[in-house]
Order: sequence, then structure tokens, then C-alpha cells
Amino acid sequence: MPALRDFGASALCSALAWLSRRRLPQTHGTITVAGLEASVEVIRDRWGVPHIYAANERDLMFAQGFVHAQDRLWQMEYSRRLVAGRLAEALGPEALPVDRWLRTLGMRRVAEVETARLEGEVRAALEAYAAGVNACIARGRLPIEFTLLRYRPEPWSVADTVSWGKMMAWTLSVNWEMELIRARLVDRLGPELEAELEPSYPARCPQIIPPGVDGSGLGRSAEERARRARPFTGPTATEGLGSNNWAIAGTRTASGAPILANDMHLVLTAPAIWYENHLVGGGFDVTGVTFPGVPGVVAGHNGHVAWGYTNGFPDVQDLYIERLRRSADGHVQYEYRGQWLDAQVIREEIRVRGGRPAVEEVVVTRHGPIINALSPDLAGEQPLALRWTALEPEEVFRALYWMCRARNCREFREALRHWGSPAQNTVYADTEGNIAYTLAGRIPIRTRGDGCLPVPGWTGECEWSGYIPFEELPHLWNPAPGYVVTANNRVVGDDYPHFLGTDYATGDRAQRIRELIEAREKIGVDDVRAMQFDQLSPSARLMAARLGELQVDDPELAAAIEMIRCWDGRLAADSPAACVYETFVRRMIHLLVAGRLGELAEHYEGKGPTPVLAEASLFGCRAWEWLEQMWANPQSRWFDLGHGESRDDVARRALRETVDWLKAELGPDPAGWAWGRLHRLTCAHLLGRVAPLDRLFNRGPYPLGGDGNTIWATGVAGPDLKGETLVGPPFRFIADLADLPHALGLLAPGQSGHVGSPHYDDQMQAWFTGGYHPMLWERADVEREAEARLQLKPG
Repeated sequence: MPALRDFGASALCSALAWLSRRRLPQTHGTITVAGLEASVEVIRDRWGVPHIYAANERDLMFAQGFVHAQDRLWQMEYSRRLVAGRLAEALGPEALPVDRWLRTLGMRRVAEVETARLEGEVRAALEAYAAGVNACIARGRLPIEFTLLRYRPEPWSVADTVSWGKMMAWTLSVNWEMELIRARLVDRLGPELEAELEPSYPARCPQIIPPGVDGSGLGRSAEERARRARPFTGPTATEGLGSNNWAIAGTRTASGAPILANDMHLVLTAPAIWYENHLVGGGFDVTGVTFPGVPGVVAGHNGHVAWGYTNGFPDVQDLYIERLRRSADGHVQYEYRGQWLDAQVIREEIRVRGGRPAVEEVVVTRHGPIINALSPDLAGEQPLALRWTALEPEEVFRALYWMCRARNCREFREALRHWGSPAQNTVYADTEGNIAYTLAGRIPIRTRGDGCLPVPGWTGECEWSGYIPFEELPHLWNPAPGYVVTANNRVVGDDYPHFLGTDYATGDRAQRIRELIEAREKIGVDDVRAMQFDQLSPSARLMAARLGELQVDDPELAAAIEMIRCWDGRLAADSPAACVYETFVRRMIHLLVAGRLGELAEHYEGKGPTPVLAEASLFGCRAWEWLEQMWANPQSRWFDLGHGESRDDVARRALRETVDWLKAELGPDPAGWAWGRLHRLTCAHLLGRVAPLDRLFNRGPYPLGGDGNTIWATGVAGPDLKGETLVGPPFRFIADLADLPHALGLLAPGQSGHVGSPHYDDQMQAWFTGGYHPMLWERADVEREAEARLQLKPG
């Protein structure tokens, strides 16, 4: 009966799509809502972007909350439940493990502490925003997801907003899993052999702060910086995770003013994690991308300053091995400097839809929560406490508030003083002609150790003594080369006086961006558009040259090598050479490490230590740099697989396995081995994990070019070559500071979270073809491109 089941599934999806269209928010006419002081106008352009015009700041934030809830309420609901560990209330027992992990981490608990400390204009903005969300909820026109799950959302709170900032910080703070995996590698191999798996940063790859430049803001002499320097042990990254941003000074641009570009890489989902918004009123005139659930604009421009981010990857998380015991009266205690102190024990009760409530007992020491429950691999291990900057109250919303209002780069940098987590490479430019870079965020100073491995918590010898002072964070102001490039590459050299960490992405994307900037005397917006879609990988170009020299007798292998030899390293979706390269590198790495690492091999190749929270290991991308540097050392002991093999012996075996696997997967004709047949993207919705709802909510799969090392970054979120969950740029942004009213944006799959809306996926095709849209700024342009006009009146 497959045909009947298929018909039933299609009919169900059609009915749900019709129902979703019936539930679309009102975007025309007038709505009267309680809580406004004056009327607000919301004009949506033909890309679905709302331009909000308000008479005062409170009404502006209220209206943004209302509009966010109109278009993305289900996404906001899922986000706040995720952080709070309350998914099982709505989704049932399947979500209970995730809830347990989030209750253990305690991000919501810290968010509530931060909320209580908010004051002034920032508290007022967040409260107005929450009131706007609740005004929308009260109208009762709920997205179809609530119908399918048969419940109504609770009122929105300020703590819900603050919580989402914590979740983004968790996503981009990626050190604890590295410590965990590294410790196991050291136990298995010893420190010397494990260190070989993390070689030094490649000389071909650029740093953000160029060598010889004092980017610390300290003005120390070269001798003083060298004296205070700490060794750097090498970079790592999850494939594609991070972002690209660069600013080019007016001396290098066609317009004579700076150009800023940014594409931030996160998991590509439906709807997108970002939402475009233009806010006007009460001292604000700012446009760009926002997080649904958070007021203001996160990245974009305000008519004076344009800005964007990449993840800085500093080490902001440490694992402490704790000694625990039960006291005579039943209290949980931990040892610290010879004393036994009472731990905080939090009883988290988790309601489960269709089941009994579950209880998670969370133990918290001075270093943070005991996190052994996060990973099945930690069951029975010594207790590990997580210290993390984001588990301590901070002021990131104050930073966002003043960034949106900054009139030039100097004011913008001052706003960054309040930034906490996640620590970000922030690139910014202004209409006065300045370009600048700041690594913004709280980065700990350790009294001992470098945070690479878990340390004893009971001795008190490895504590944090504070954070790197803001004035001493890496910073550039109008650098001499005439550009700033960051792409999750290494930030500073060994002469920087503070230790930032050892976990960075490969330098390929930064290298390629710099190549393209320096290839032109003058750069225009069209050149930058082409750069954001560039699919050439420097490491692929290098490996192709090396593999092309391999001598083989097998005709099939010879044909594969000839294909690689003639290839330029561009990872186009239709490229068979790209498919051979990507498969070969993975097979080669596996052959070299599997025998020595055993069950740890999959973690070095890219698997994370825990589902959901850390599905991908930073070592996955690091292994590619290791192979690159290993190839240049053919006498390395790693090439001996147990029978005296040489480098070329292993390469021939890896190539043989590559060809055999591709023949089995894609057919016998190498002409049909297109990279996009393996490398495919599905923008997945949470409810799209269940058939037949995947037909309704998901978009894809689409054949895709690039990988985690190309500017067009499309990395697999884990070690699976055929995985369809990819990390890439949901939003691309380009701003010429000479013409900010015509800045360009591109958001995939679209603006709306309603599957029945045309804006649910109307930018998907443009995402592949470079179909940017203008980020409308002037009122006349907004009026000309208006698709819908809504007036919110006080009731």
C-alpha cells in the first residue's frame, strides 16, 4: 500500500499547509493593542522585512516584540524551552535527555540572576519587548506548530530573552569537549604523541593581528611582548563553524569609503536562526539581523557604523576534577584547599508530557555544575565541574543597546566594553572612513595552566584570577595593510601578553579572503559579492598538487590522480575532483589514526562527546591540517600501519578505498561523481524530523558546493560525509559605507517561520545564485517596495 500511504501523506501536508495559510499574521490594516503609548507603523517590503516606525523607544521595542512573535513565535517558543530544559513538557519523553542536560548546565538559572540585575534603559527595552510579544500571543492567532502539539504558549518574560543569549554563547564556546577528548587522547597515546596530532599553526595562514603589530592596546616594546609571551600549541575547529568578516579601507575600494562584509556560519535550518529588521524611532535607526526573542539588531548598520562578527574561539571553559563526598548529615561536599565545603544541590523537577515528572539533582561547586551527566562516556568517571564565563552574570544586552546607537567606530568600541559572551571577533567601519577590529568578550586569566586539559579542583592552584582587561584585548585601528580579515583563524602571535587558547579554525578561509583582496588594486561591492560565493579551498589546492605526484600502477587510480592533477581546488557542486578529494582526505586520516586511537578515532575525525550539545568535535577540522603537515614528513611514524608502510603506500590504499566507495555510492563512471551528490543541504524544521511532516516543513535536499574551508562555508556538522545538517551562512551582508542605504542582504530560506507564507522559503534559490536584496533604508525606498502596511494603535 505504499501508493495509498503516499497519497495520505500528501493530503495531510496539503491540509496543514492550507491551515497554516489561514493562521498567517495580520500584516495589513490596523490592530489595536494595549501597552502602546502612540501609534506605530510596520511596513513589510517585498522580501518580508518589517520596517518599524515608532514615536519613542519603548513603543519601538514593543512593536519589535510584536512583529517577532507574528513571524517567528514557534521558533521563539522552542528556543526558550530548549534553554530552560522544558522541551519534554511539550514534546514528551523523547526530549527528556536534552532537558536533563540543560538543567544540569543551568543557563536559565544564570539568566534569571542577570534579569534581576538589569536596570535603566536596557531593562526598559527588554520589558517593552516582552510586552509586545505577549500582546501578539494574546491575539490567539498561533502558528500551526501549536495546533499540532496541542498547547498554548505561556507569556513571554525578560528572562526568556536573556536565556537565548546564553544558548548562543554555549553554541560558540567550544572548549570543554576539546579538554575531554584531549585528555583521553593523552591517556591513550601519552602527551608527546598526542601533541603530534595538534601541530603548530600553518605558516601559510594569516593571523588576525599581523606579526609585529602590537594589537593588545598596551603599547609595549617588542622585547617586553616577547618576554611575556606564552607558547601556542595549535588551532582546531568544527568544520565550517564560525564565520567570515572583513573590512576594507577606502584607500583600497572603488568608492573611496570602507566596505564591510559578514557571513555568520551556523546550522542551516528552517526557519533561519536570523530575522531581518529595520528599527526607527526613539534615537534608533538601525537595520540588520536579529534573533527572534531578542530586541535590537545584532549585526548590520545604523547609518553611521556597520559591523559583523566571527567566533573568536578563545578558551572560556575549564573542566575541574572534583573530590566529592556525603557528610554525616547527608550534605554533598567537595574538597577545596584542605577543607570540605558544602556544594549547592539543586533539585530540578522536569515535567514530561504523557509521563511522570523526572528529577535531576544538580551539584554545583565553586567551579560550576558537575556535568558528567552530559556525556554517556563520563558515566562512572571522576566528577567534572564546568567553569564557563557565561555561567557568571554579564551585560551583553547593554553592549548591544549601545552598539545600535553608536555614531562612529570609537563609540562602537566603547559599547563593546560591556560585551561578555560569546567572545567575538568584531569588525566594524564608519562613515568617517575608519575600520577597526576588537576581540570582544570576557576571557579568563589563569593562575596556572592553559586550560587544555582538566585540572584538579581541590588544590586551588588552577583558579581564574580575573579577565583580560578590555584595553588589553586584541584590537586593530585602521591597520596599515588597509584591511582587516577574520575567519576564525588564529588571532595573535606568541608575542601577545595573554593566553587566549589553542582552539581555532583552520586559516584557509582567511588566507583565501586575503588573496582575493590583494589581487585587486580597487575593490567594489560586486567583487565582494563574488568573494562571499568563492568555493576555492587553499588546502584542497595544496593537497591536489601533492596527490597529483603519487605514482600508481592501477589504471583506475591513475585516472583519479589525473583528475586531481588538473583540478584547481574549487569545490563546485558538479566537480568529480572535489568528490575524490573530500573522500580521499577522510579515508587517509582514518587509516593513519584508527590503529593507534581505536574508539577515539571517530572523535579525532569529528564526532563530539555528546548528542545535541556537542555532536561535532573540534578535532574534525584539525585533522585536515595535521594531514597537510604530515604529508611533508614522509618518514613520520604515523605512516607505518604495522607492516612497515610508507606514506605513498598508505596514500595508494586510501585512494583505492576512495574509488571503490565512490563506485558503490555514485556509480562506476567517474564523470558522475559530482560533489553535490554527496554534499547535500536540508534546511530542517524541528517537526520535520517526523514523517510525513518532513515534506511540509523541510526544504531540500539541495546539491551543494564548498566545504568548511571555503569562503562559501558549508561544513558537515560532524564526521558524516553524507550528512545533510550543514553549518553555513544563513545571512550574507555587504555594506559600502559610501552608500549605506543600498547595503545588501541575503537570508535563507526566508523571513517567515510560517510554512504557509511565501516568505518561508522565497530566498532559498537566491542563496545559491547570489540574489542579494537591498536592505532598504530610506523611507521613500521602503514605500516604493512596500508589500504590506500595518498600523498598531494604542488601546
